[in-house]
Parts: sequence; structure tokens; C-alpha cells
Amino acid sequence: MSRPRVIVVAKKSALSKLESGEGDSRARKLLASGHESVKKWAPAHEQHIRTLEEVYECLEKMGVETLLLHGAQAEFDPVGASLIVTVGGDGTLLAASHNVSAVPLLGVNSAPRYSVGFFCAVNGRGASVLLKKALEGKAPTVDLARMRVSLNGQVRSERVLNEALYCHAEPAATSNYIVQAGRRKEEQRSSGLWVGTAAGSTAALRSAGGRILPLTSRRLQMVVREPYLGRGRKPALIRHVVPERGKISVISKMELGRVFLDGPYRRLTVRLGDEVTFETSEQPLTVVGLNKRRGG
Repeated sequence: MSRPRVIVVAKKSALSKLESGEGDSRARKLLASGHESVKKWAPAHEQHIRTLEEVYECLEKMGVETLLLHGAQAEFDPVGASLIVTVGGDGTLLAASHNVSAVPLLGVNSAPRYSVGFFCAVNGRGASVLLKKALEGKAPTVDLARMRVSLNGQVRSERVLNEALYCHAEPAATSNYIVQAGRRKEEQRSSGLWVGTAAGSTAALRSAGGRILPLTSRRLQMVVREPYLGRGRKPALIRHVVPERGKISVISKMELGRVFLDGPYRRLTVRLGDEVTFETSEQPLTVVGLNKRRGG
């Protein structure tokens, strides 16, 4: 029998990036002086490295064929893998999830004192038990709905797990667009709008005033950021939960806009007249060990 294949995606800590030449001289000077802006870099890095070593040693003892990738933005092909393991926080899991379709994903929070790990089921100490159960097919799993994003009718992503931010290319500029949800259609000016999944409803959407949706819901939610309320007008489509088979459409009235998918690294350029649509994807993400009741 062939050995199970596991792909491990480990984040690069801020300190490791600096040591590999990705940082700048200012960061080095701040570290050398013990500046408060970087004082957590060293302990977070040390905790991350310990966790990564624990995970890797555990997989070696289990006789698993392991592919280790450094950097949350690493691109990989999951075909043939039994399990994807991310070692970092939610940012690492979100970035890696864009490569994953049907393979289960287990998130390990490598430095829980310093990073957010809502999607991460365990930290380093609890990883061995859950890893073994996951490879035996005995670990609990949750299927999380993801979002499909299309630009002018062309699908650009099927795997948005948290949210998309639609806004002007310059964050200080007003976002100008026409939004439609079902039969309701409205011209708006704002700082942009969030469209997200149930899994993302506890993050940016909640902070912007949105609802927390049940974790396994397949509905989407839209929340407008800082809507313009001048000239006696009050927009009606400020917060809207989309039916399971519904969608949100946005037509740009801006010369240059952006759609950011699950953070700052994946982005779409939006021009005047372009239409972006958001709807529930047919590619859910299977996450290992996540409590279905988390987030509400």
C-alpha cells in the first residue's frame, strides 16, 4: 500500500522573512533596539517553529509522505493528497484554501498567543491526536460554504471562504457603484462593501455591523461600509442577507476599483461599467475538527 500523502503549508513569520532577506533595514534597527512595534516578533517566531517541528515529527512517526511548503501564498496541487495541514493562523489557512477543492484541511494555530485561529482546530500540543484521526477518516469535519466571484460573467474564483471587499483602488476615495440584490437595485456611494459567507460573518462583516450567520449556512451577506448619507438620501441596501441561491451584483461607476478576495493578496481589477457578481459556490471546503457551533 502507498503511504498517505500530506501537504503541510507553513506560514513565514515576520522574523523569518527578515532573516531570509525579505525585510528592510528599518525592521532590523527596530528589532535591535527592542522597539515595541516588533517586540512580539521573536517569541511568536519561536512558538511557530516549535509547533511546526511538532507537526512534522508527528507525521514522520506516522510514516506519512509529507510535502512541506513555506509561505501562506505557496501554490500547490492537492491531487493525490489525503490531507492538507496549515501551520500558522487563519491567514495561512485562508490563503492555502484557495488551492483546495475536495481534500480535507486541518488548521493548526502555531502561535495562539499571537495569532487568530478561528478556523484552526488545534495548536501544536493537540495536533498529534487529531492528525491521526484525520488520516484514519475518524475526525469530525465541517463543510463550509464558499463564494463564487465572477467579473463580467467570467468566474474568477470559486473558493472565497471568508469575504470579498469591493472598493475604490484608492482607499481614501469614494466607492461609486450600482448594487443589486434580488429585485432591489440602488446607486450608492460609500467606502466600499463587504460580501461574505457564513464562515466570514464573525470577522470583517460583523465588525462592520453585519449579522453572525450559522457556521454551516449557505447564505451570503452584504454589508456596506460607511454609506454616504448626504442630500437627504438614506440607502436601503446597507445590510442584506442573500437567499441560498441568490446573488449580489455590483456595477462599477469608478474608473478604477478593486475586489479583494480573502485578504489583500488576491485581487481583481474593476473598470468603469464592469459587473461583479457574488453567489454561493458549489465547492465547499471540508475543515477538520471545527466545532459547528463556533461563531453563533
